Parts: sequence; C-alpha cells; structure tokens
Amino acid sequence: MTEPKATIQRLKTGVPGLDEVLGGGLPEFSFNVIAGSPGCGKTTLAHQILFALATPECAALYFTVLGEPPLKMLRYQQQFDFFDNAKVNACVRFVNLADETATGDLSTVLARILAEVQAHSPRLVFVDSFRSVVLAADHKKSFMSLQEFVQQLGMLMTSWQATTFLIGEYFTDNDPNPIFTVADGLIWLRQSVQRNSVVRKMEVVKMRGQPTLAGLHTFRMSEAGIHVYPPPQFSDVSHSISTAAHGERVGMGVPGLDDMMGGGLPRGYSLLVAGPTGAGKTIMASSFLVQGARRGETGVIAAFEQRAGKSGGTELARLIEAGRVGVVDARSPGLSVDEIATLLIAEIRRLNATRVVIDSLSGFELTLAPTFREDFRESLARMVSALASTGVTVMMTSELEDRYDDLRFSPYGTAFLTDAIIVQRYVEIGSRLLRVMAVAKVRDSAHSNELRTYQIDDEGIRIGGPLEGYEGLLGGHPSLHHDPNSPNASRRR
Repeated sequence: MTEPKATIQRLKTGVPGLDEVLGGGLPEFSFNVIAGSPGCGKTTLAHQILFALATPECAALYFTVLGEPPLKMLRYQQQFDFFDNAKVNACVRFVNLADETATGDLSTVLARILAEVQAHSPRLVFVDSFRSVVLAADHKKSFMSLQEFVQQLGMLMTSWQATTFLIGEYFTDNDPNPIFTVADGLIWLRQSVQRNSVVRKMEVVKMRGQPTLAGLHTFRMSEAGIHVYPPPQFSDVSHSISTAAHGERVGMGVPGLDDMMGGGLPRGYSLLVAGPTGAGKTIMASSFLVQGARRGETGVIAAFEQRAGKSGGTELARLIEAGRVGVVDARSPGLSVDEIATLLIAEIRRLNATRVVIDSLSGFELTLAPTFREDFRESLARMVSALASTGVTVMMTSELEDRYDDLRFSPYGTAFLTDAIIVQRYVEIGSRLLRVMAVAKVRDSAHSNELRTYQIDDEGIRIGGPLEGYEGLLGGHPSLHHDPNSPNASRRR
C-alpha cells in the first residue's frame, strides 16, 4: 500500500515573476536565506514578501540588527507601493535585536527571538541582517557555536510552523557556511556591472521539495517594488487564435504585397522585414497594425528607435490613444530580452492581441545592457518561440546595411528563426536611387520571386512593377539583359 505524499502549500510571494522562478511559490514553513552584496535589493525583497503575506491570520515578526531603530528602515521602505502602513503593529511587528547582538552571545540572541515568537505566534519570521548577528558573535563569550545557533533556530521555527527568512550580506555561495546547509531555500541576488550599466540578477540556488527555474533571472526595482523577469515560457494553449485558424492569411496593409506573399502572411507566422535606413520598414510595420485594426484585431508594438506612433502616421497614433494598439515601454535603461518578452506577452494577454510588431531588432540590441548583448541571438530565439506559442502573428524589422558583395537577410544570423522574410534594397538606375523589395521566403507557401520597385509617399508604400530587362540588381551593378533570341539582337551586335 502506497503512503500518500505530504502536501506542501506554496505561498504567493507578491513579487511579480518570482513565483514562476520558484516553481509555483514559496514552500510554507520553509527556512530560507536571502543573500547578496550590499545594495542589491535584499531588504526590499524581504519587505515586499512580508507585506504581501502578512494578514491578521498570518502575523509576521521582523527582527532588525541595526544600531538605529527600525523607524529609519521603514522610512525608506514606505517609498514603495507595496508598503501598507495599516499592517504595521497590527499584523507586522518590528523588533530590534541590537542590544542582544551587542553582548556577543548567540544564546542571548536566540533567547530573545524565542521569547518574541512565543509571545506573538508569528507565521512569518525575518532576521535582517543575519550576518550582522554572526559577525557580532564573540566565541569566547558565547555559550553556543554558530552551527548550533543555526540548527536550533531552524528547529525552533519549524516547530512553531513559521516560514523564516534570514537576510545577509554574502559575496559568494562557495562560503562553507552552516546556514547555507541548513537552509531549505537559498535566493541569491547579484549585481552585474559592465561599462556604465548596472543590472540586477537573481538566482534560486536551491529550494527543497520543488523544481525551480535554473539560471540567472533579471529583476528591476521601481516604485512598485521588485519585478523578476524569468525566461518567457511557452503557452500551453493559444490565448485567442486556436489551431482552427491554421491556413488563414492576414493582410499586410500594403497594396500588392499580399499577392507577392501568395495571399498574405499565414496567421501565426513570424515575419522579418530587413532593409537599409529609409527603406520604409517602420511604415510597413505601422500598415500591418492598422490593417489588423480595420479587421477588428488588436495589436502590440515595441518601438526601440522612435516613440511608437510618432513615425507610423496619424492613424496608428489614434489606435494607440484609443487603446487598440498596446505599447511596450522600450526606453528603460539596461533592458534584457526576457524583460521585453515578459512585457510583450503581458500586453498580448491584456488586449487579446493578434498582431505584434518589434521595430527594430537593431535598436533592440542597442537598448540592451552590455551583459545581454553577448547572447542576443539565443535570447531572441527564445522570445520568438514564446511569442509564436501565444498564436500571434509577429513582424520584426531589422536594419540591414546595403553590402552588395554580401547578400544577407539579417545581421544576427537569425533569419532562420522567422517563417517569412521580406528584403528591401536600394539600386541605382539611370542616375536615380530606386527602392526595390522581394519576398525571400514564406515557409510552406508559394510566393513571388520578383524584385519589385516601390515608392513611399503620403499614402504610405506603393508597390510598382518588376524591373524588366535588368540583371545584377542585388550586386549593385545592374545592367540591361540582352536576349540573344530577340529580333533586335543582331542589330545590337
């Protein structure tokens, strides 16, 4: 007969993205360490969890080990939106351990903690900073070792069924510290400094009893508190576009372009529009969103080069103002690909959007913090796959230098990630600079292979006919093609 498994309740931390990294939340009654260097956000993270979880039925004790009263710390924490002054002294109690710590006797510190726990029966206990307790300990005066202190504290909290957090300034997880061994969970906060960029990252080193998302996860601190950005996950079910829509084509909003693509872009596909500066990539992206709105669809745009709607025409600006096209703020410093992917997917779900524009990948890369540019290609692949799993149709633009001796569709080697490619180029004919475009790829679909001229005017992009009679256009040295079977061939010879 199989014994039933023990059920561990997972607590929602109130920190966006953290529960996902933890594997569903924080195990109740666990003994956790929040570690990292000074200034990385440990105390802020602890307070955000504290105010999210504390209720009259779930009282909390927050022990401080500072020389000054907790009032100073609270004055700073009150600046965050998560701070709830009504909970202070109601279901959240702050206790200063400075006097006990000053004795250098760990047993005195433990006795004070025990007395407070017995008096208030908290379900949440925080000690900040635990390392200050350790550093103040005088082994000549103390009646117990650090290892005994940590073990007894852990057993005490478990017996009182309290979820515990020890906050401390630690610089490496290779430190043979007994607290790391005893802890059920170890959350490490780091700061990455590169050039003039500072990026905060989080790693769940361990969390007993549940799988967590491995690796370093970017997080950002704002007035709202901490927001963690794990890698985008694949959606199990598309939010609004089911597999029943397979085979449907969506219009591009540019007259003649749908015909070149074999009837439009298949719904759910990702499209890369690559071309040099001034080729009309942003105009095409705006037309794509406007066309969707005309069909009753909503869209999302992440603009990295100009403010969304500024260069896309008044119609796109009106759609943004009306809330039919959502905008992802791409102007924050030190962005990561995972952060943008998280924001995009949140907007897609909020608006039930069916079309997404990223304008452009070139600007996207420049906006990233230097530490994220090294693996831009891999991160972009994850993001495109995650967006595709939501069922949206995605258009991405990319700046492409006109190098006539090197025919490329993407400067990142990422053309294979997309289902369709439109390439734009400049050619010189008769001392005039002309724009041409071609559909280089539409996966599993017939499409035109013609190189068509196009113009940009007040109405947008106007596609013309193919450049008949020329060859070598993409090589930068076009010449008239002479057909030896034509009636005038002998006359030309």
